[in-house]
Amino acid sequence: MKIAVIGGGAVGLTTALQIQRTLHNAEITIFASDFDNIVSNVAAGIFRVGSSYSGPTEEITRKWIEDSYSYYDSICKLSDASKAGITTISGYIFANSPSIVKNHWMEKLVPIYRNVTKEEFQLVGGNWKFGCFFTTLLTECKLYLPWILQQLKHNGAVVKKQKIDSFKELTTEYNIIMNCSGLEARNLCSDRHMVPIRGQIIKVAAPWLKTFFYGELDTYIIPGFNGVVTLGGTRNFDSENMKLCPYESAAIRTRCETLVPSLRTVENIREEVGLRPHRDGGVRVEAEFITNGCRKTTIIHNYGHGGYGVCTAPGTAQYAVQLAINAHRSSIAKL
Repeated sequence: MKIAVIGGGAVGLTTALQIQRTLHNAEITIFASDFDNIVSNVAAGIFRVGSSYSGPTEEITRKWIEDSYSYYDSICKLSDASKAGITTISGYIFANSPSIVKNHWMEKLVPIYRNVTKEEFQLVGGNWKFGCFFTTLLTECKLYLPWILQQLKHNGAVVKKQKIDSFKELTTEYNIIMNCSGLEARNLCSDRHMVPIRGQIIKVAAPWLKTFFYGELDTYIIPGFNGVVTLGGTRNFDSENMKLCPYESAAIRTRCETLVPSLRTVENIREEVGLRPHRDGGVRVEAEFITNGCRKTTIIHNYGHGGYGVCTAPGTAQYAVQLAINAHRSSIAKL
């Protein structure tokens, strides 16, 4: 069976790896217009799934999240977890609304999820009314994606830097197409539900910070690997502006320095912009069948994760691969 995977980000590469682990004899080719300049590499990578995240049903969505956490947790327990860019991390969310610190996806999933104490409100600046502390996982995509790509190539996957403008480019050669194209699905699938949500962040060197901090949800300070800390952020709905905005940078610094005053002494390493592939109506993971001449090809869509692509890629990948297996079995049964 020949399978094409469209997409070189966290969703595409994780889906390709899941295929490789499940369908051992499949010939896999991964297509992407770029494997470096991608939104996955801008993400801070903390495993925190927002309450509004949704798939087709509550049950399926919860399974995606639980499967994703289990996947990253299993890597975190490996001896080379640091090479894979996976680690554990703990920290706080402070807010003025109780709905911000309540999270029905996370509370029973992670090892620790509790309300903060009165003393813990003194750890940060600001007059916050509510807060929670939890332990979770962190994925550094600039380490994780090369690690996963190396595994894929070692086990026979072919990687092609090529933009796919139409599924028909692939239907004559491949039995199954896994569509993990993210924001490109707007054009590839004519999906008008896809909307970019622009995000801007700052990377600083602050090796003394080992704990993450959120002020509400648009102010966040997330330590990564090698002492690099992500300061964020912005959520500009339906914006495709990839230029850095100095005013937004200044606002990010002000909010983060107010929350954690020790950041006032650190300098910027770099600033980055990414477009989150948000989909109105929820993440799309479903099968579609197209015919090119007398040849029928299965397409499994797996896109529209918004700001939770890194978090939930493993869960939606497992679900998508199972859809591919079911579709293939069904086509064999009809022959």
